[in-house]
Amino acid sequence: MDQQYSYLNDSEVQSCQQLGQRLMDGLNAVILGQEDLVRSVVTASLAGGHVLLEGLPGLGKTELVKGLARLLSLQFQRVQFTPDLLPGDITGGHVLQETATGKDFVFRPGPVFCNLLLADEINRASPKTQSALLEAMAEARVTVLGETRDLPRPFFVLATQNPIEMEGTYPLPEAQLDRFMFKVDVGPVSVAVLEAIVGSRRHGRPPQPEAVADGAEFEKFSNLAGRVHIPKAVLSYIARLCEATHPAAEAAPKMVREYVRYGASPRAAISIAESARVDALIDGKPTVGFDNVNRVVSPALIHRIVMDYRARLDGVGAGMVVADLLTNVKPLKDPLPEEVIDG
Repeated sequence: MDQQYSYLNDSEVQSCQQLGQRLMDGLNAVILGQEDLVRSVVTASLAGGHVLLEGLPGLGKTELVKGLARLLSLQFQRVQFTPDLLPGDITGGHVLQETATGKDFVFRPGPVFCNLLLADEINRASPKTQSALLEAMAEARVTVLGETRDLPRPFFVLATQNPIEMEGTYPLPEAQLDRFMFKVDVGPVSVAVLEAIVGSRRHGRPPQPEAVADGAEFEKFSNLAGRVHIPKAVLSYIARLCEATHPAAEAAPKMVREYVRYGASPRAAISIAESARVDALIDGKPTVGFDNVNRVVSPALIHRIVMDYRARLDGVGAGMVVADLLTNVKPLKDPLPEEVIDG
């Protein structure tokens, strides 16, 4: 065991659980009837990961992200992606202006220089503009004209997109999809929720939540999450799940062999582990269990599995493949010796 590693005490676990609950309560007041969606967004955000929200217009995706920014009191910027948007409109660029030594080109930061960036309808922009976010999402920095600048910390992107089948959209490339920790589908709500929205919200405007945390609390949570214990049996379960997404793997179930072209990358396993740590803290546990892994596997994998053409013909989606994985890849009945995985 690493000598610098230390287990979380009860007070630390409780403070993290309370922060997670306050965030979920605040977001559940903003967007009604979407508890699973809210938990996924809170989990990925507290893990410092990027989230892709997919759903039809008008389901509250944008309001959800704006509410999260207010609850965390982080510097927030919004970019409305359109076909004519240019990479410089996101990263910023050099402008000619008067300086103390005369006219010179001065860098003007773009909206990406913030803590929380809302990339609204990201799949309406051209691939060239979409790629402007790649370096920012992977390394929290941008390079313009050969000069690299760090972004504020924390930095994470919450992007919304309409279903690819809708007119005027560009599919996100696999390299960019892999940068998102979670992809979450935003579905329609029930009749009861619709009644509550119409009856309590004039023009559909949600309440404006008050901040429940600041940057220091966010950073503290992140540091504590890195000390959450992952037993070796759970770590093995994560690795075997990701390995089984590859059609050539010996453990790949029948559905993967028939319908998947390419499986998940190592980044998928990292995303599952990091988000499971946060999920355990939200449950008030200092150790990751199999239940925490199972809760985060689907949003961590569905956008990282590349489906074969036969899947579309047979109506098989990535979500069905992940469900089949969870059915066929079981946790080890005889746990391996405990080992702390230091994050």
